[in-house]
Amino acid sequence: MLGLGLVLLAPPPRSLAQQPDTAASPGALKKLTLEQLMNLEVTSVSRRPEKLSQAASAIQVITQDDIRRSGATSLPEALRLASNLEVAQVDSRQWAISARGFNSTTANKLLVLIDGRTVYTPLYSGVFWDVQDVPLWDIDRIEIISGPGATLWGANAVNGVINIITKPVPDTRGLYAAGGGGTELQGFGGARYGGAMSSNVHYRVYGKAFTRDRTALPDGRGARDDWHTAQGGFRLDWDASEVNQLALQGDLYGGKIAQPSASDIAVSGGNMVGGWSHVFSATSEARLQLYYDRTHRDIPGTFAEGLDTYDVDFQHRSVLARRHDVVWGLGYRLINDRVGNTAVLAFLPSHVRRKWFTGFVQDEIALIPDRLHVILGTKVEHNDYTGFEVQPSGRVSWTPARGGALWAAVSRAVRTPSRIDRELFAPGQPPYFLEGGPNFRSEELLAYELGYRVQAQDRLRVSLATFYNRYDNLRSVEMVNPPAASPIILANGLKGKSYGAELTADYRLTDAWRLRGGYTEIRVRTAAKPGSTDTTRASSDPDRQLSLRSSLDLPAQLQLDADARYVSEIKNQQIPAYGELDLRVAWQPVATLELSLVGQSLLHRRHAEFGAPASRHEIERGVYGRVEWHF
Repeated sequence: MLGLGLVLLAPPPRSLAQQPDTAASPGALKKLTLEQLMNLEVTSVSRRPEKLSQAASAIQVITQDDIRRSGATSLPEALRLASNLEVAQVDSRQWAISARGFNSTTANKLLVLIDGRTVYTPLYSGVFWDVQDVPLWDIDRIEIISGPGATLWGANAVNGVINIITKPVPDTRGLYAAGGGGTELQGFGGARYGGAMSSNVHYRVYGKAFTRDRTALPDGRGARDDWHTAQGGFRLDWDASEVNQLALQGDLYGGKIAQPSASDIAVSGGNMVGGWSHVFSATSEARLQLYYDRTHRDIPGTFAEGLDTYDVDFQHRSVLARRHDVVWGLGYRLINDRVGNTAVLAFLPSHVRRKWFTGFVQDEIALIPDRLHVILGTKVEHNDYTGFEVQPSGRVSWTPARGGALWAAVSRAVRTPSRIDRELFAPGQPPYFLEGGPNFRSEELLAYELGYRVQAQDRLRVSLATFYNRYDNLRSVEMVNPPAASPIILANGLKGKSYGAELTADYRLTDAWRLRGGYTEIRVRTAAKPGSTDTTRASSDPDRQLSLRSSLDLPAQLQLDADARYVSEIKNQQIPAYGELDLRVAWQPVATLELSLVGQSLLHRRHAEFGAPASRHEIERGVYGRVEWHF
């Protein structure tokens, strides 16, 4: 019943802290050597630019060229390119995405940002992936951290952070259009136009839409979960002076999703993001971001939700005495959440207003410049459920020789309560079978990490990250009056641990052929604390994942790309181990036109990736064609 309840249920300005490396433009990426790729700048680990090779964290970067050559048509499909993530398609619109365990359609230990805007629902502290329809062609890169990032990014950055960063507006001048269709992705199209109002004011506007076919039930019948959606938006970048930049962005979307036994699900929403950055000197800068986000979701017969989020984030960075790189910031978030209750489930009270106050500071100390660095920091948050939460971290990075870096970290992170944890009641009227726990506390993590990355030779780079996590106060389902099976209540009666390793390799066989591989091994164990009646022990995570990607440039402006993956069984869901293969063939007859044919999940007519046997959907083999034009 708990599972049923859970299932039913402008970007910041181009400051020093977030400006993409100019070498990372889509055209340049194809020509970069592995050494140059190792020196790409990332911002998610320290909220400031640093070389990927020197980041003291398990981080992977998905570039625009990676996305284009994968044939991905949605953000979750693009995230499959990160081998340090668990990405499983549940049905036509739902995905289970997590890092380092605890995967679920309502995964609550992963923080996701789009140009600095947190995409988050207070219902379950997670992400509705079906409405994160970022135009893939405008993404500059996606930075994926596996492991805690709460010291800088706050609660819910427990097991990982996904930071999606779009291109600066001046890099998107001109007209771009793409369209196509096929078997599963039946039809799609989109266009973007970028221009300049003056020498220092640039803009872009876009629109896109798609229609997806239904998935299959285990007996082969259609699942009636087909859907369609449309989205449009804009972004404006203004270089007001040499030291001041401003940005403004907005998006609007709407869509309909079929469901088996009721009227269609309706989703709609939009956001507005504004940002300002100021450079005080070569060693000091500040950034301010404000955003408003509105989402609405109506699932007839189950529930409806309208959510308004207001967020303010300030950050300042300064370099002191050449050895201290200090970043600090303050934040405030206000949400108004209104739920339409039904006979199936209810949130009581139905309308809540919640506030978060945050502050953080981090100091990177260069004990031996360019060789030995120590990073110390903490974040302090106050929320309306549990009051103050402190999330410190200590990291050390040692670069013993050119091309190699050894790093280690100890971090504390928390997952603060969601509305499900405290305010969910099922069914919607008494007597209740399931009740949220009025005393539910934050889930806690203490994480230990050790990693090494090296460019072993001119054409080979390797990265290894290991981890050991200890969890406390994990969510449990407790009997109120044992041995009576009902009612049950949500509590913090479980503890757990996880440990594993993440290995990646990138090898350029020739200038025209690149291979990338990833291997992940993880074990997740939970146990009841004294007094708990919860018998949950197994996780919904595969023990291992293996991926191999090949990108080959052929004569006559042809490209051939292959993406193979293996996922071991998910025992508690009876999902068997499976292997799959995606292929892409593309031809560029002229510089402004590309034609491509993509096959997805080619090894099986259909297969299951996630979900309990009683409600499982199967993902079918798909083929689609695509035309891209730009000038």
